Amino acid sequence: MKNFILIGAGGYIAPRHMKAIKDTGNNLLAAIDKHDSVGILDSYFPEADFFTEFERFDRHVEKLRRQGTKIDYVSVCSPNYLHDAHIRFGLRIGADVICEKPIVLNPWNIDALAEIQKETNHQVYSILQLRLHPAIIELKNKIQNGPANKVYDVKLNYITSRGNWYHTSWKGDVQKSGGIATNIGVHFFDMLQWIFGAVTDNKVSLHTENTASGNLKLQKANVEWLLSIDQKNIPQAVKEAGKRTFRTLQIDGEEFEFSEGFAELHTKSYEEILNGNGFPLSETKASIEIVHNIRKQ
Repeated sequence: MKNFILIGAGGYIAPRHMKAIKDTGNNLLAAIDKHDSVGILDSYFPEADFFTEFERFDRHVEKLRRQGTKIDYVSVCSPNYLHDAHIRFGLRIGADVICEKPIVLNPWNIDALAEIQKETNHQVYSILQLRLHPAIIELKNKIQNGPANKVYDVKLNYITSRGNWYHTSWKGDVQKSGGIATNIGVHFFDMLQWIFGAVTDNKVSLHTENTASGNLKLQKANVEWLLSIDQKNIPQAVKEAGKRTFRTLQIDGEEFEFSEGFAELHTKSYEEILNGNGFPLSETKASIEIVHNIRKQ
């Protein structure tokens, strides 16, 4: 049984990490979040210590260490702009780190973290759960085994409606979230470059606080993409069905379906990491470079 601590327990994604820790037979010793609406802990680790101030959390972690309690992993689910600092904290206390995407906001942050990995002899792993989706693995194999010189036409539309709260929260602050492409699109860009190869060109045609679109050229694909949190962009038929999210991926005009099969991918990610097969820090750089380039255009 491995010991975990969790940074960022009150957000949307944290319960998936709690469940993954529980499902893999491990233990959560302590968690921190500046907000105290974390009753979800009772569903997984009611005995975990909880803190709302990082200084007290840090002191508690140090006490555990001095008492001989090894902390094996730090799970990072904090706001995007804090990932870098919280990963460094995890490495410095002698733990490996599992970080939710985007792992950092800027490509050079990855280089700095790589140096600390070497210094501490501990590893950083990212949650790139789309790479573990059976349909996406099948697609990658199909592309790899297809014609060597073929370039595919790919169209990605992802619209996930958000209310007025979004722009008041850290997610609506581009300095903290990285903006639309980073906050809701980084895992799609990672998936696309993982399947179709390295970026050869990256052009942005629209970039507002609600919507971004552009064209991404990869070694084996021309990708036309649109990402949005504006419900107005959802097709009328989808709205009339009462849905607030619309996702479509077309490859050479054919719909690629991967709507199902997401429920257990965080647990699968943890299983792979614990078995020594996690996605290391170096695997994250390509997608971070893509979204950073989009943001700076």
